[in-house]
Amino acid sequence: EDVICKVHLKSFVEQQGLVGYDPNLDVLLVTEGKLRSLAELQQAVLQCTVSNPAVLPASRFPDGSCCSIVHVVSCEEEFQQQQLDLLWRILDPGAHTASQKHLVCGPVKVTNPSSPIGADQYFQLRKRQMYKASVVKYGELAQDEAWTEVIDTLTVAAIRFEMLSTAHRSQITLDLEDSSISTKGTKSGAFVMYNCARLATLFDTYQRAVERGTYPPLPPASEQSFSCLREEASAEKENGEWLLLFNYLLPFPEVLQQAAQLPAPTKGIRITANTETVCKFLIQLSMDFSSYYNRVHILGEPFPHLFDQMFARLRLLEAVRDVFHSALATLHLPPLSQI
Repeated sequence: EDVICKVHLKSFVEQQGLVGYDPNLDVLLVTEGKLRSLAELQQAVLQCTVSNPAVLPASRFPDGSCCSIVHVVSCEEEFQQQQLDLLWRILDPGAHTASQKHLVCGPVKVTNPSSPIGADQYFQLRKRQMYKASVVKYGELAQDEAWTEVIDTLTVAAIRFEMLSTAHRSQITLDLEDSSISTKGTKSGAFVMYNCARLATLFDTYQRAVERGTYPPLPPASEQSFSCLREEASAEKENGEWLLLFNYLLPFPEVLQQAAQLPAPTKGIRITANTETVCKFLIQLSMDFSSYYNRVHILGEPFPHLFDQMFARLRLLEAVRDVFHSALATLHLPPLSQI
């Protein structure tokens, strides 16, 4: 591309007292491509609306509202993005360009590649692995739309957990021959989806039993007694009912806040985000719920003296199900009703 002009970035950084930029930044050759990239950023800023107009009545730039600009960039492209950052500051010295931050992602290393692999090929590879693992576990699958959607959802979940369970600033290593990601391994997204489906099956089974008259309907929570939730964590019973409450249900809002919250502005330009928080939370929740569910028989014999305990456990697991659904929604994953 033809060079339009030259800009001395290093002297601008020194004059403005900016910190955190690469010391090798010097003269930038401005091309049409770089200006097009800036135009896209500026357009995004103009369309940026504040989430709470009641707090900031002016909701659009450049009329005085404030918007946080975060460049999400790979470590390989960090230098070029810093160039764009500084060029934008020079050409549009507004409040929004002065508050730019950079969230840098670590490299993605692929092991055992037979040839260069793109996103589409990677998805298809994991999908084939997921299908084979499902056939081994459940037998030959019906070739219908429902199962196709299940396999697609499991594949997307596996890939998102594989990538998002690692802190964004760390390297991710993708082993193309490692099919453990598509099985019931406790560190995989498929394992999380499997346990979410177990909860759906539990409540579906209960509802059908209610319709048959085997169990009474679940009473309102305000009319229930939860004193029968006595099982606590111990050496013999590692994952109890109170553990699910105190380790997952109560802290969940804080987990969401931690995952979504960016740190307070600093003098430098780099920031970090807890992008791995929700995935790690869901994996640990799945492990503890699975241990509890495998040990405790929720839907017991239909005897009236057992109903209070069954109802209390159903309410507890109803809350666990809601946490699963809410956490998966932050990853744009739909809960599965069956696997």
